Amino acid sequence: MSDRIVNIGIIGCGGIANGKHLPALKKLPNVRMVAFCDIIPERAEKAAKEYGVPEAKVFTDYKELLKLQDIEVVHVLTPNRSHSFITVDALEAGKHVMCEKPMAINAAEAKKMVEAAKRTGKKLTIGYQNRFRPDSLYVKGECEAGTLGDIYYAKATALRRREVPTWGVFLNEYEQGGGPLIDIGTHALDLTLWTMNNYKPRFCVGTTYEKLKHIVPSGNAWGEWDPEKFTVEDAAFGFIVMENGATVLLESSWALNILDAREAVTTLCGTNAGVDMNDGVRINGIRQGRRYTLRPDLSSGGAAFYEGNANALPQDFEARQWIDAVVNDHDPIVLPEQAYVVSMILDGIYKSATTGKPVYFDEYDK
Repeated sequence: MSDRIVNIGIIGCGGIANGKHLPALKKLPNVRMVAFCDIIPERAEKAAKEYGVPEAKVFTDYKELLKLQDIEVVHVLTPNRSHSFITVDALEAGKHVMCEKPMAINAAEAKKMVEAAKRTGKKLTIGYQNRFRPDSLYVKGECEAGTLGDIYYAKATALRRREVPTWGVFLNEYEQGGGPLIDIGTHALDLTLWTMNNYKPRFCVGTTYEKLKHIVPSGNAWGEWDPEKFTVEDAAFGFIVMENGATVLLESSWALNILDAREAVTTLCGTNAGVDMNDGVRINGIRQGRRYTLRPDLSSGGAAFYEGNANALPQDFEARQWIDAVVNDHDPIVLPEQAYVVSMILDGIYKSATTGKPVYFDEYDK
C-alpha cells in the first residue's frame, strides 16, 4: 500500500463504528481520522479522543463535516434510514464513501447512491466484510477456478437462536427498514451472489414472520426486548430465481427455535461439485465414480489474505483494500452495483411478503 496520507471523516459514532470501522482504520499507518460526527455529541467526542488525530474536529451536523476540504474519504455508519441521503451528499461534496450495510432501506434509495457515484466519479463501497473471511475467500477462489461448474442452487443462511439485538434502533422499523432480513440476511445474500458471480435476479417470493416477538420472557441472549418497540419482523425467508434459472434460498431470523444456528454462510451446488460452510469449508463431488469430501486447511495464509495472515480480522482486510482502492485508484472489492442488487432482492422479498405475490425484477430500474 502507498504511504500517501488519507484523511477520513466519520459520520455516526455508535456501535458499528467503535466495534468495526474505527479499530480497523486505526491500524492503517496512512490513515488520519480528522473529523467525527454524531447526533449525540458525547459519542463523537469520545471517538475523536480514542481514534482521531489530536486536532480532530467534532460535529453534530454531518453537512458541516462535509465542508472540510481536507477530507478525502467519509465513512457513513448511521442507522439504515440515513445511509442514502448522507452518502449522496458526501459524494456530491467530492468525497469517496464507505457506507455500512445494508446499502439503504429500499431499492429506490440504493439506486440513488449508485447514480450519485456514477455522476460524481467518486468511489462508493458497502460494508460487506464477510467477503474477507478466509473461508469466504477460499470458496470464491474455487468458484472462479470452475471447481463447482454451473452453480444452479444456493442457500444463503443467517439464522440466530434467540439472539435479538436489543440495543440502538435495531427493532425500529422506521429507522432500519426491517429486521433480520435487512440486518443479517443481507450479509448472507451478498456472500452468496458474490461467490456465484450472479447478479441477475428474475423474480422472488418472500415471507416474513412476527411470531416470537410478543412472547416474554424470551430467553434472549442479549436481554429482554420491549414487545411494543419491536416493530420489525423476527424472521424472513425468500425464494429467488435468477435469469439463468438458478435458485437461491434466503433464510434469516434473530430468534428462530433452531439448533443449527449459523450466520452469514452459504451453500452452493453446481454441476461438478458443491460447497458449504457447515463445518469449516467442505467441498463434495464425484471422482472416478466415487463420492469425495475435501476439507481445506485454512489455518495458513495465502496470496489473497491480508499480508499473508489468515488470522487477520475481516474488517482489517476490508479497511485495507478500501483505502488501497482510493490511494491507487482502482475499484473496491464490494461494488455499489453489486450491493444495489442485494438491496433490490431484499426489497422484493419484503414486497412479496406484504402482497402475497411474486415480485418480478423487470419492475425495477436495473
